[in-house]
Amino acid sequence: MSAGWTQVRQTVESEWEKTIVPAISAYIEVPNQSPQFDPEWATNGLQEKAFGILIDWMSAQNVQGLTYDYLTADGRTPFLLVEIAGTEPTKNTVLMYGHMDKQPPLRPWAEGLDPHKAVVRDGKLYGRGGADDGYALFAAVTAIASLQRHGVPHGRAVIMIEGGEESGSPDLDYYMERCKERIGKVDLMVCLDSCSMNYSQVWLTTSLRGVAMGELTVQTLTESMHSGVAGGVVPDTFRITRELLSRIEDCKTGEVLFPEAHCEMPAYAVKAAESMKTVPFKEQFAMAAGVATVPGDNVELAIQNFWKPSLTVTGANLPDPQIAGNVIRTHTTVKLSMRLPPLVEAEAALQAMKRILEADPPYGAKVTFKSVGAGNGCVAPELKPWLQEVLHEGSIEAFGNTYACQGMGGAIPFIGMLIDTYPEAQFVVTGLLGPQSNAHGPNEFLHIPYAKGLTYSIARIVAAHLQNTPK
Repeated sequence: MSAGWTQVRQTVESEWEKTIVPAISAYIEVPNQSPQFDPEWATNGLQEKAFGILIDWMSAQNVQGLTYDYLTADGRTPFLLVEIAGTEPTKNTVLMYGHMDKQPPLRPWAEGLDPHKAVVRDGKLYGRGGADDGYALFAAVTAIASLQRHGVPHGRAVIMIEGGEESGSPDLDYYMERCKERIGKVDLMVCLDSCSMNYSQVWLTTSLRGVAMGELTVQTLTESMHSGVAGGVVPDTFRITRELLSRIEDCKTGEVLFPEAHCEMPAYAVKAAESMKTVPFKEQFAMAAGVATVPGDNVELAIQNFWKPSLTVTGANLPDPQIAGNVIRTHTTVKLSMRLPPLVEAEAALQAMKRILEADPPYGAKVTFKSVGAGNGCVAPELKPWLQEVLHEGSIEAFGNTYACQGMGGAIPFIGMLIDTYPEAQFVVTGLLGPQSNAHGPNEFLHIPYAKGLTYSIARIVAAHLQNTPK
């Protein structure tokens, strides 16, 4: 590593310790849930408060050529657009993305931890939203600021931070169209909302699963009845729900049973999955003592996670067991999340679910399946040689190991939209969510040393972009 890059790396590491960790800690302590989980999001001021922390920190960095707009619109989540002029003029732009809305708290957490109390322990910053995805603005701005402080030239960059990703990014396309001219022509997209398989190298996500979500409701009665009086006569709605779910999933194996949820896996993806042999893939899951994953080695499980569909019941209207009475309830509603392979059409899969679940209801029960949302997965374009080279160099310098590629079982629906919008662009889809970091769950944490290394690697990418983009 040259002396210049050593200084850039030291600046990144120092900034994380001095200003970023305290600022993200303040952000963690704001309970700004995504709109899907907070009916009062538009009036309680929490999104604005969280954005304020990000903007105040950014403004204090004194980045040359930085301007920003905090954008709002009736009924839409806020949006932050940051423009940073290049030290040299370029025809194209680096576009960097993150989000600042949070998942619900999902308590309880471990002793001494809380989703909205920032705690630093053993190099990890615990709290909701730090790694998913509050760090994104800090990493993007620091990457460029560190270049400027040591005289390393860079091209024009735009950073966009949305407030609705955890609700499916309902407003992102609106704001991107609104800001289309200001964003400009993008030839490099850096998305900071993905994950890693370990904390010892840069990880790129090259494919993402899609998702289809809906609420299944089964009704048999107009009012609840004593389970002793009606039991054995009136069919229980939970039992009917189980029967209906067995139409779309094998309850013994987890295999999804309808063809609209499957696609052919490309040969290159099968080959790429072989890299999972050398990483602790199974170890990232917080399994209870004595509990096994579904059968398979790391490669087989990675393929299941990256390129096969899977169903999860994420919610239900069941009463708390402590207050549940001996009654047959009028109805059961369950919220379903169907993860879909990267090349599956999500809306078609959602409509297939509706058709299958509502057809020929047992006992003539009233069955409805209501869409909550659908988003396609995607496959990123092949990396150009210059980007492969700088990814290798940055990862070696930051971690001592070259970069690696993976699929991702989660969904970031807007990435597919961006690939369609910028078909000539290169995509670096990366992030901080590594083993045990537990985004969306209890004890979520941000791995501080990894964040430093990833931020440095982003700085290397931004600098290399200038040398490989039209002037």
